[in-house]
Amino acid sequence: MAAEPPQTRREARESEQPIEPDASPGASDAPASTESDHADTDAAPDAAAAAKRAKAEMIGRTAAIFIMPLLFVGMMITGYLGTMHSPTANDMPVVVAGSDSKAADMKLALDGSEPDALDVDTVDDAHTAREMVTDREASAAVVIKGDKATLYTAGGAGAQQATTVTGLVMPALQDEGLEVSTQDLAPLPDNDSTGLGAMFLMTSIVMAGYLPFSVLRSNSPELLKFKRIVPILGAWAAVIAGLVWTVTCPILDVVDVKDTVAILGIAWLGVFAIACVQLFITRLFGALGVLFGILFLMVLGMPSSNMAIPVYTMSPFFRFTHEFLPMPAIGEALRSVLYFNGTGVTGHLLVLAIGAVVGLLATKAYDTISHRRNPDPQPLSVNIPSLHGGRRPDSKVLRYISLVAFPLAMVTMMISFMLGAMGSPAPKDMPVTVVGASTEQAKDTIADLEKNMGEDMFDFTATTNEDEARALVKDRDQVAALVLPTEDNAEFGLIANEAGNNAAYRVVNQVFDQVASAQDMDLEVDNIAPLPDRDKNGVVVMYVAMGWVLAGFMVVIVAANANPWSRPLKRMVPLTAVYAPFMSLVVALIAGPITGAVEGHFAQLWGAGILAIFSIAMFAMVFERLIGMLAIVPVIGTLMFAGMPASNGSISEYMTPTFFSTLHDFLPMPAAVETIRSIVYFDSDVVTEHLQVLALWGLVSLALVFLIDSIKPPRTEHDFGNLHLEQEREANKQAREQAKALEASGSAQTVQSTIVDHEPNKSMETESAASTEQAEYRVAPTAGDGLTHRFAEAADENSVDERSTPVDSESSDRQERIPSTV
Repeated sequence: MAAEPPQTRREARESEQPIEPDASPGASDAPASTESDHADTDAAPDAAAAAKRAKAEMIGRTAAIFIMPLLFVGMMITGYLGTMHSPTANDMPVVVAGSDSKAADMKLALDGSEPDALDVDTVDDAHTAREMVTDREASAAVVIKGDKATLYTAGGAGAQQATTVTGLVMPALQDEGLEVSTQDLAPLPDNDSTGLGAMFLMTSIVMAGYLPFSVLRSNSPELLKFKRIVPILGAWAAVIAGLVWTVTCPILDVVDVKDTVAILGIAWLGVFAIACVQLFITRLFGALGVLFGILFLMVLGMPSSNMAIPVYTMSPFFRFTHEFLPMPAIGEALRSVLYFNGTGVTGHLLVLAIGAVVGLLATKAYDTISHRRNPDPQPLSVNIPSLHGGRRPDSKVLRYISLVAFPLAMVTMMISFMLGAMGSPAPKDMPVTVVGASTEQAKDTIADLEKNMGEDMFDFTATTNEDEARALVKDRDQVAALVLPTEDNAEFGLIANEAGNNAAYRVVNQVFDQVASAQDMDLEVDNIAPLPDRDKNGVVVMYVAMGWVLAGFMVVIVAANANPWSRPLKRMVPLTAVYAPFMSLVVALIAGPITGAVEGHFAQLWGAGILAIFSIAMFAMVFERLIGMLAIVPVIGTLMFAGMPASNGSISEYMTPTFFSTLHDFLPMPAAVETIRSIVYFDSDVVTEHLQVLALWGLVSLALVFLIDSIKPPRTEHDFGNLHLEQEREANKQAREQAKALEASGSAQTVQSTIVDHEPNKSMETESAASTEQAEYRVAPTAGDGLTHRFAEAADENSVDERSTPVDSESSDRQERIPSTV
């Protein structure tokens, strides 16, 4: 029989009757009846309060679905686009050596030609000048002897830095009438011709340092206790060091065997230092610490690293952070070993060692101060029951295996996919048209080119129609067109498309300039789509596409963990339909008004971004349904680690292994990159075909999710399993540790008497706590299906609890949470 609804306060007051002092014997029951009535009158306000709290929790969890991706994507894309879309040389150090008068004159000439770009100084002799280049104290050195000058650079200090400083210094030397020669004092090895080996190694090490904390705090916070986490971090750093060495040395042959010990040491110290810093950040900010860690370690670290782009093309702020951030220290230490025989590595290792010590000491100090202020702190909560999306494993072994597998898989894919595909870019079957006065002339030239270059570098096509060749280059069906000399034009011509892909543009310019020089001719370049100054390296399209991809998969991962109630398609599809326009607007604002990386095309980018984000979210949902939060591994592996090399973004699709160039026409990331490129630089000429690829991914993924849900309905609340037993074991373990500490301090007798006094009630208290925990677990999981009628259930159970045994709030907190890290 259903219970009658509780009375309101007004109904209770109206129904009360005065009791006479000389009432009948039955009057002795009146106090009990009155007490019951008061309990009933309090039930309604309690129910309203419970409903209000549940509603506020639902709103907060739903808002988190928008806020977390906004913060993450906003930081990453603003940081990368804002700093790297238009690098400009700023006080790049150059030294000049020679006779006093000639060195002073050259310094004056360089200062006059590039007053803001170069910071020119003179040195006493050529040896000192060269030594400053190899020590990376100077970007270049000019040594003048008579009417000859030698320009010294170091490719190992950064291929782009050498190219940039050469482009700035060379014109001034030539204007002075000097005969100029160049020399690379630290050339990059053939197996790492772009210097990306050190950069990808650095990125993998940094990822390995902070990634474990992205789930550790919310899934297994008991491991964050200082005495537990420090040896774990040491072992984890050793595992990652062995992994990155295995991939880069025996497998990819980027690291020389003689550098094995040095690379293992740098990798271990780098991971450990990053992890120690992230440990302290996690102490300060809890589960949100991963966002602050990414800001400190990645968003600020990459522009400061001097790896992807020279730090002298960044603002002075990043040159300042270059001196102490761990990411630049890792990158420069790796560069010292790989390209400079260890020169200068000590200072960077010292930065990492200091970072590790400071992180550990700060964490220990934080724990000590917190313990003094609150000797019995509120334990930490668990809000991600399992990474695989199902019931929280009863076995710690299984749970810890999943914790290790997640960052290990991410780091493995990062170092193997990215470095393996992009570490040594070289043209492979790059399509180029040869335009001749006759077909025979074009074919004969192709035969000579293939004989000298090999048949694998370029895929040549012969034609006599220059206009047709120009159209093919403009449509990006051909990378370039080589126009052979004719009677009317005795020079070689090259029709190229810089906006089509900057890396491919530089390759064809360099290769065919050498071809023309071999014939004692100049190469006239016709760039039909030059890149603007706001996108000098052509990377804007890649970073905008990255924003779409990150926004797309994050909504699914965050929603599934912050608010599982939203997981069914009937809720997730409308939510994503609102989220996609919101995040696409954010990315468009960052690319346009905020950073100035894109000019115009706002509406087109916003509309295309909506489709891309929605489709990628549907794709991520397929794997989230199957493996929960571990979906990040296959989703990021497909969209980023495989998608980036195939995207034709920073590196041409014709400069990566055939496997990745084949994926260019099928993966979402390349479709997003080409969509943005078409909108920004080519009047949306091929937008439709690439949007079709994105839409197809979205539709197929949506159908798969529908099929999966029909077989296994999606869960709408977390299943914490036997978390209460796990918490009880942790609490008992902590109590035993405290007892041992008291015994060690000479209070053994007190501890023993205390234990004896409470022993008779121990089993009863444990049984009561377990039943209370089980009841609370059923009543107050995270937001789940049927929340609308759970308010009444919560109210009924609250009223029952109030009428029966009261539960102390402090003990309730202990039952619901893992003990503190202190």
